[in-house]
Amino acid sequence: MNEKASSKAANFAGFHIRKWYTQIDESLANESGQLADGPPLRKYVLAAAIANPYAGQFSQTLDLIVANSVALGHEFARRAAALLGEDGIQSYGKAAVVGSAGEYEHGNAFLTSIFADPVRDAVGGGKSWIPSSGKRGGPGTSIDIPLAHKDALYVRSHYDTVTALFADAPSPDEVVIAFAFASRGRLHARLGGLRAEDIKGEDGLH
Repeated sequence: MNEKASSKAANFAGFHIRKWYTQIDESLANESGQLADGPPLRKYVLAAAIANPYAGQFSQTLDLIVANSVALGHEFARRAAALLGEDGIQSYGKAAVVGSAGEYEHGNAFLTSIFADPVRDAVGGGKSWIPSSGKRGGPGTSIDIPLAHKDALYVRSHYDTVTALFADAPSPDEVVIAFAFASRGRLHARLGGLRAEDIKGEDGLH
């Protein structure tokens, strides 16, 4: 571990978390002004700016991130449950923004199923894989977090995106990890395909 990374004292399960972020969007009508065809579409983003233990160096293994990420997942799950309250969640996605002293792979190391499964459980489980995205950038870098139905990837109405940015993160030696959730599919989705109410929930696709 380089000197800069090691100077940041761990404050959660071996990680140094500098800051937590939340974002909530609530859409009452679509872009052409049509009122919601049902309840409003609510999108939530929960994120954390975390010191990157591999900033400025190459390591063949990324165990310093992966090994403790289950604890991070449980903390995201706890905070997600508090944020979402009684709101039912139909879609989810995850993302990472890696500071300039890190590798894109460092962000991926935070997003494995070891981290994500506790969050999945906190929103009622899910059969489908969790879509993800990532990039490298500095403070204020926007990230488009993909969303898909948590039980069936073939539900076209739930293919969506939520955009988030973090004005003061990531610093060069940080990674911002984000999880996004949506309460329903797109407003006035009308491109056919499998409907959410017809999901079989057997294979994560249908």
